[in-house]
Amino acid sequence: MSRGAETKAQSERRFTWRVTIVAGLLLMAAGSLLARAVYLQVLNKDFLNQQADARHLRTEKISAHRGSITDRNGEPLAISSPVDSVWANPSELAPAIDNVSKLADALGVDADVLVRRITRSMGKQFVYLKRHLSPEQAANVMSLKLPGVNVQREYRRYYPAGEVVGHIVGFTDIDDEGQEGLELAYNHWLTGESGAKRVLKDRLGRSIENVESIRPPRHGRDLRSSIDLRVQYIAYRELKSAIQQHHAESGSIVVLDVKTGEVLAMVNQPTYNPNDRSQYSAERYRNRAITDIFEPGSSIKPLVVAAALESGRFDATSSVDTSPGYVVVGPKKIEDHHNLGRISLGTILARSSNVGVTKVAMALEPEQLWQTMSNFGLGSLTESGFPGESAGMLTHFSNWQMISQATLAYGYGVSVTPLQLAQAYATIGNHGLSEPTSLIALDQEPPHKRIISAKTADAVEAMLQGVVRPGGTGTKAKIPGYKVAGKTGTAWKFAAGGYSKDKYISIFAGLVPASSPRLAVVVVIDEPSGDLYYGSDVAAPVFANVMTESLRLMALPPDDLPESGSGRIMQAMSK
Repeated sequence: MSRGAETKAQSERRFTWRVTIVAGLLLMAAGSLLARAVYLQVLNKDFLNQQADARHLRTEKISAHRGSITDRNGEPLAISSPVDSVWANPSELAPAIDNVSKLADALGVDADVLVRRITRSMGKQFVYLKRHLSPEQAANVMSLKLPGVNVQREYRRYYPAGEVVGHIVGFTDIDDEGQEGLELAYNHWLTGESGAKRVLKDRLGRSIENVESIRPPRHGRDLRSSIDLRVQYIAYRELKSAIQQHHAESGSIVVLDVKTGEVLAMVNQPTYNPNDRSQYSAERYRNRAITDIFEPGSSIKPLVVAAALESGRFDATSSVDTSPGYVVVGPKKIEDHHNLGRISLGTILARSSNVGVTKVAMALEPEQLWQTMSNFGLGSLTESGFPGESAGMLTHFSNWQMISQATLAYGYGVSVTPLQLAQAYATIGNHGLSEPTSLIALDQEPPHKRIISAKTADAVEAMLQGVVRPGGTGTKAKIPGYKVAGKTGTAWKFAAGGYSKDKYISIFAGLVPASSPRLAVVVVIDEPSGDLYYGSDVAAPVFANVMTESLRLMALPPDDLPESGSGRIMQAMSK
């Protein structure tokens, strides 16, 4: 064999070996890859699944909406509307920081502020970019497809009746936690419990599939308040008008159901709109009808007369000599505008005689007078459960001086809230039975407590009707077609160094229809300006305006129709 042929054969053999070696290596590599694949996909698949889940599976909160608040007839006072809050993972968003200006525009925030918020939070995995956007706004943000930007469904509180019920309903904070009013008092009832779900997300952090439900949300329970929105609106409108007309500082109206103790209306001025967070200041949102106290002036006199009747020393026919038109107690001279002479207990109330009621009070044992006032609820909470309620002030009789008992008789040295005074009058209208005050609609009458005898309560209520008749101080509280029982009150306001001579509180408290009282109403106007400041001129007309319309809306039948008119009505009804 020639040398050339031998070299060619050797080359072919080397090539064959090289091909064989390369093929073997490739087969070994393929086998290794196959073995690795089998190991990873079959033998060690749980590890890979865990790693995939760690990168793409997330647990998300399912927000629970807060329960609604309605009036007693089902009209919405507070509801929750869906909103979206935009949040981000700063470390994931950082690579797209150049697009922050677009994100800021979509969010409606300053770009520099947004950049600072993101860069300061690089060590965090969660930071809110903006809370409570509408779903449409949030969709615009997500259309930018920026990494690490996500939305979270939340709920925002909305108050359809606005400032008409602001003081009753209150408001929540941005996290939907109650801060004032019924929202705070019944926060545990209204608040839901968030659920949770597991979702699959893509590399941009967008949810692409709901994998499983971990825990369903428990939504808050609805709350049916005692408020009648119709009566509430009438009281709001009339109080606002009176405050403007008399240039007063503030005012309150409370309307109670005599039989159940339910609050049908409670309004204050100035008020606020709970939908507008810029109005959230304590001066505006505190519920003055429950938190603010005042000296009730002559509006307390019916309670003193009730104490006198309960003592047995007086009866409905008793009379008191008020001559010569004043009485001196210690260093103080207490006067009437005129010498009324010998007058009945009913005339003491109708003419609002300070001398007469002082003599009545001084004839009673201090403990007995104090006990009756305390039983009426003075100096105690009303059990309304409203946050920040004041108990008022009723000094214990053991600390009284002689002048204390005298001035208490016409409403000084004792302080009440409008709600307390309304509850006391409701007790008189309910034949001496006191009902716990409720801001929640009741399905059945609550357990009541007897405060005074039915005979005493009915006698005082009959006397209060004389206040509104001609010759009484409350004629401007008269309501056509209805009998009214009530009492005016005018009190000087306490100021530094004593009582002011030009600042007053005007009050009217009344019961309607007086033949069988259903509503107890208290009107308080603080610091009316101008020539009119007596409760008879300022508060009594407000009472009449509120009740004239409310009685009609509530379909309470008239109890003071003329005989001829009554006959015609009955005749018409029989046809």
